[in-house]
Amino acid sequence: MKKTILVTGGAGYIGSHTCKLLHEQDYTPVVLDNLVYGHESSVQWGELIKGDLNDPAVLDSLFRKFAPTAVIHFAAYAYVGESMTEPEKYYQNNVSGTLSLLAAMRRNNCKNIVFSSSCATYGLPVSLPIDELHPQDPVNPYGQSKLMVEKILADYDSAYGLKSVSLRYFNAAGADSGIMIGEDHNPETHLLPLTMYAALGLRENIRVFGTDYDTRDGSAVRDYIHVTDLAEAHILALQYLEDKNYLEDKNYLEERNSSQQINLGTGQGHSVLEIIRKVQQVSGREFPVILEERRQGDPPILVADARKAETVLGWKPTHSELGNIVRTAWQWHVKCHGSLKK
Repeated sequence: MKKTILVTGGAGYIGSHTCKLLHEQDYTPVVLDNLVYGHESSVQWGELIKGDLNDPAVLDSLFRKFAPTAVIHFAAYAYVGESMTEPEKYYQNNVSGTLSLLAAMRRNNCKNIVFSSSCATYGLPVSLPIDELHPQDPVNPYGQSKLMVEKILADYDSAYGLKSVSLRYFNAAGADSGIMIGEDHNPETHLLPLTMYAALGLRENIRVFGTDYDTRDGSAVRDYIHVTDLAEAHILALQYLEDKNYLEDKNYLEERNSSQQINLGTGQGHSVLEIIRKVQQVSGREFPVILEERRQGDPPILVADARKAETVLGWKPTHSELGNIVRTAWQWHVKCHGSLKK
């Protein structure tokens, strides 16, 4: 019998890709999303329940009706700048919403959760590449909210036996190979889609903040990971929690099926200027690039040490070559927006 998995925030970018993969791997995803930032059109695999995490009645009704065996928890606000000006919004949604979800899981005897965390929990890097033992010192309320949930999950494991895998990912990018779903934020703040918009003529230029970093071309370097690789990691984390005999290698474990915090990245960084050049190459379009001063608080390099993901989950990124990331993203944006610039 197919296992039903509750996917909170499943109408969003990474959540929808994970639902697609759950369906392909013979799970039944059920999406809970308030559609503040998600898109109903992205829920193509499994039923959509429109509702909010802070509504216990919605949660209990969902658990009673669908009896999910586990939760994959994406639902969160994720605009770093907004979190600085509206921290209450982020703590109420990201932290209080998660507490409401965990309470419903306890009431309905659901013991496993995969949590969408973030490299933002680390703050400014003190060493590179960043492994899971790197100090966690977030520099914004968004990162703080993710770290708070990680700490809550650790306490819920100790007190209630609720098992979790927190996946700290770096820069999600790209679109599924079938170009059925992709990255569509409003407002958009991510480099790759903004650069696509410039190539499509939907914005006048692309701005580069900082060209004097100690990097190979002076612009900031980030670890970009294809969204399909991220989705696959969530499935592997789910299977890890489901199977107490999943892992023989105990390099990172005191006991099998213990809760985990795991980086997701490629271990390879690409600079802002390299991303822009690759978009110009794939699209065949030129557009103005405006060079500006650094933004305060932007680190020169953020790159993951993702060896633990391979050791614990058996996960290796296979879709995250930069050309594939940019090609799939370009195909998605052309499909959605067309070409306004000849």
